[in-house]
Amino acid sequence: MIIRLDMSSETPIYVQLRNAIVVGIGKGELAPGEGIPTVRQMAEDLGINAMTVNKCYAILKNEGFIEIDRRHGAKVSSKAALHRDFREKAEAELELLIAEATVRGLG
Repeated sequence: MIIRLDMSSETPIYVQLRNAIVVGIGKGELAPGEGIPTVRQMAEDLGINAMTVNKCYAILKNEGFIEIDRRHGAKVSSKAALHRDFREKAEAELELLIAEATVRGLG
């Protein structure tokens, strides 16, 4: 999976990285149980601060997208369940997006 970050974007780097990893998981580019680079390796590969990657990984872990084990490193979670809170948030955001698309003439 290739991760591209826009250093001039108003979106924080850790959010861009989080989103890229979630998209990779969603597209099947990262399979459940598949390892992801260490914090240091990811930071080096992308040319960003390790603390930025660490913050991203902490969020991904908290959201259930990855699991982190000190001995085996980080890997894609095999149990990324759809939580009720997320379902409600997603439905609300999709409803708004559909309404905006309709107003702007998208069918």
